[in-house]
Amino acid sequence: MDKDTLKPSVNFPKVVIIGGGFGGIQLTKSLKHKEVSILMLDRHNYHTFQPLLYQVATGGLEADSIAFPLRKIFKGQKNFLFRNADVETIVPERKVIVTSVGEYAYDYLVIATGSDSNYFGSKDLEHFTMPMKTIPESLNLRSMILQNLEESLVEKDPTNKAALLNFVIAGGGPTGVEMAGSIAELKKHVLKKDYPELDINTLNIYLVEGSPEVLGPMSKKSQLGAKEFLEEMGVTVLLNTRVTSYDGEKLVLSTNQEIYTKNVLWSAGVRGVMPDGIPMDKFVRGGRVKVDEYNRVDGYTDIFAIGDVAAMSTDGYQNGHPGVAPVAMQQGRLLSKNLIRLLNKEPLVPFKYKDKGSMATIGRNKAVVDIGKIHFQGIFAWFVWMFVHLMSLVGYRNRIIVLVNWVWSYFSYDRGSRLIIRPFNRESMTEKTDNK
Repeated sequence: MDKDTLKPSVNFPKVVIIGGGFGGIQLTKSLKHKEVSILMLDRHNYHTFQPLLYQVATGGLEADSIAFPLRKIFKGQKNFLFRNADVETIVPERKVIVTSVGEYAYDYLVIATGSDSNYFGSKDLEHFTMPMKTIPESLNLRSMILQNLEESLVEKDPTNKAALLNFVIAGGGPTGVEMAGSIAELKKHVLKKDYPELDINTLNIYLVEGSPEVLGPMSKKSQLGAKEFLEEMGVTVLLNTRVTSYDGEKLVLSTNQEIYTKNVLWSAGVRGVMPDGIPMDKFVRGGRVKVDEYNRVDGYTDIFAIGDVAAMSTDGYQNGHPGVAPVAMQQGRLLSKNLIRLLNKEPLVPFKYKDKGSMATIGRNKAVVDIGKIHFQGIFAWFVWMFVHLMSLVGYRNRIIVLVNWVWSYFSYDRGSRLIIRPFNRESMTEKTDNK
């Protein structure tokens, strides 16, 4: 047993948090100055601001501007320890978790591991498409895009050349919509200058969505507005259409349409990331674990789950809450209070989600925002989107860097991170899960 876990407060209850995402960070912050000993475990030593991963993938931002060291976030928090580790197994009977760096005991365990890409059982889609849930994955995507553009300049075979210049985004949620818009802006403002010998009109962008609309959780007005923005930018939006197969070169759709492409981004589904040890009958669709209204994992009194990995069925959210940062943060904040209530033998407070709205950006001066019954789009929505995301970043340095990059890009119509620093090699892709 790693005795470091006992150093901050040897006689206090041990709270182990798996995952340094939005939920884990909010829970840890809220437990500052409380009489508990906190140990956070994550396979990365940094927090990732996932909503801006697509800008890293398309050269708008560098990776370190949307990441922040977890140790630095909690600098000076005396009841906190961090270990950079892979969590392998939870052993509820012994109240222990097994990690790549040893075993750790807990009095209360909080699983805040987030979600990963869901390929619905298709090994081909998992292998040949590109996910974008982590910084390494977004850097892989950026390298792949730039390498394929370079290769297209020397490719002689028309079919292979077309495959290098066809971009397909599977999934019309916020990630897919924002990625499609970002590639369209690259095509319009950047690539024609970087690659003057390339016929830019041969570069095609497809957004494939299985439902009748993009941005499914948003209002009808926002859905229609986003689709119109995308089509104005030259994106071909294919609704009521699913990807049925992909072999790395030929993509087949449910409509029997075939697209030759070597650029497929997968954002068509997510599933919860969960260490081994919790029985399979505790899970529901999408790999999420069943929790009660206090975020307790079904069947346990000392194991909790928050954020994307948790499925809490309540009025208005029968299939669980949406996988967005505000849900994780609100659950983390309430759980900190309920843990103290548990220690004080007081009744727990049930979780009630306060939906503050949703938004998505499509491109320059183009965004859609829903706040309650208020729906607006265009340049004002775009500024609202930028402000909210800027203020949600961890660390003043990151906010300043991102703001400077955005201002520069806006006035120069340029992006400064079109670098192939780590050449992409599909066979070396091993990272498919991530403790958020």
